[in-house]
Amino acid sequence: MRIGDAAAAAGTTPRALRLYEQRGLLPPPVRTPTGQRIYSPEDVVRVRVVRELLALGLTIEDVRARVDRLPLLDEEALRTGQVQEGVCAQASPVVSRRIAVLDEEIARLTHLRDELTARSGPRPDPKGLTAGRG
Repeated sequence: MRIGDAAAAAGTTPRALRLYEQRGLLPPPVRTPTGQRIYSPEDVVRVRVVRELLALGLTIEDVRARVDRLPLLDEEALRTGQVQEGVCAQASPVVSRRIAVLDEEIARLTHLRDELTARSGPRPDPKGLTAGRG
């Protein structure tokens, strides 16, 4: 399928497919004699897996560090946590680093929320905001 169809099937844009190709997350596709990219169903699955990993908070660099493991993953396995044995073990340094970064960001945001709350007084009860409506 051509780039527009593949992008639509993967839930992304042609621009994203070209970016994934440039960054090494997607192998260069077969090209027609006129130079148009042709993607396989396996390429579409790979793009969906990449998008799922990015949605989980990994960066493009994180995914590229373990690009050799992508064929062992599929969308359903990522959603359910039923990943093939050995895939997570080899990716764990990348995942552990990302979890640590997320934990730091959560701590930073929690601190900011607490500071803002302390400076603005008690937080209103969300249930109280709708009680007067009728």
